Amino acid sequence: MYELRNVTKRYTRGKDTVHALDGVDLSIADGDRLVIQGPTGGGKSTLLQMLGGLDRPTDGEVTLDGTDLAKLSEARLTKVRSENIGFVFQSFNLIPTLTAQENVETALVPLGVKTKERRERAAEALTSVGLGERLGHLPGEMSGGQQQRVAIARALVKQPKVLLADEPTGNLDESMRDEIMDVLERMWKELGLTFIMVTHDSAIAKKALRLATIRKGKLTVKENAGA
Repeated sequence: MYELRNVTKRYTRGKDTVHALDGVDLSIADGDRLVIQGPTGGGKSTLLQMLGGLDRPTDGEVTLDGTDLAKLSEARLTKVRSENIGFVFQSFNLIPTLTAQENVETALVPLGVKTKERRERAAEALTSVGLGERLGHLPGEMSGGQQQRVAIARALVKQPKVLLADEPTGNLDESMRDEIMDVLERMWKELGLTFIMVTHDSAIAKKALRLATIRKGKLTVKENAGA
């Protein structure tokens, strides 16, 4: 479970101070599905980075299962990310010289998983997202939707508690958007994940069980927005 208390993130831009997050309070239960929406520059991605331990707040607490991520050493924070949090990004972030299976395996290397088990788990993860016949294909040999499926498999192969997605359908057309959302929602249900997603897409936001809107660093949450 996440608990955010009075989370503030300030940046200095020239002579100005920018409040990317301004006193954010938020609770996210295990197994929750939360969509975060708001204008560009409103603080969406900053909030997701806090939840993923990719950035630290200027003030406030970001706790995951009782551990304040902001107070962990870099080594400990890296371990928490590697073991507990899966990330999916708009730009896929696949290594172009590695096959789909090898890209997925990279998530297991920091965990010390042996080669044979890495290969088996990567193949299983790719099969679960409908790419069982594409294990040996390079990213350049796949469509955008297929590449995002590889990225989802990579995020989930380590069996995380949390899946964070930053504009996961932003580079896809409408039909591919719907396919990727179907995959993400199926994985959320089957694996019991806590699923948090940032999106600009109003069609996705309308279907959210919980919708958080962030503007100028201020957060509001609407329960059962699209249920």
